[in-house]
Amino acid sequence: MGHEHAEGQELLLRALHDAHAAELGRFVNRLTGDHAYAEDVTQETLFRAWQRPGVLERPEAAVRAWLFTVARNLVVDDWRSARNRHEVGTDAPPEQHQADATDRVLDSWLVSEALSGLSSEHRQVLVHGYYRSLSVREIAQALGVPEGTVKSRMHYALRAMKLALQERGVTQ
Repeated sequence: MGHEHAEGQELLLRALHDAHAAELGRFVNRLTGDHAYAEDVTQETLFRAWQRPGVLERPEAAVRAWLFTVARNLVVDDWRSARNRHEVGTDAPPEQHQADATDRVLDSWLVSEALSGLSSEHRQVLVHGYYRSLSVREIAQALGVPEGTVKSRMHYALRAMKLALQERGVTQ
């Protein structure tokens, strides 16, 4: 029984790797710009999932969200500990806590990653509407489409964006 169990566990880990490693690796590589580090984080994330079989019994979208959240947290924790190793102690700490920019940077990367997965039509209306702060009328003129089309695309773009972010572990 022990040998069969070990074989089953190895098959589970291989299936987990085949299903998620490439996408997780690309995600972490975009966050960090370090391919070797991305592979390490990907392997650690998959190993943690393998250690928690209950996670793998969830629906596919929930498994993906869990994996992206774990990978993101591993990167954040590593960055914070690296920053702490390089900090110099002082007898007079600042009176006010300074906001940690790490979460803000990672969130912007997550948004960029999610945007890149949208269709060009959806990406265009979001970029024009949210990043350039154009009105529906201005977007319609810029893209040469009716205002109703802009409203429709915006609705579906926001829905797709929300789904893409949830799959990456951003919940709302």
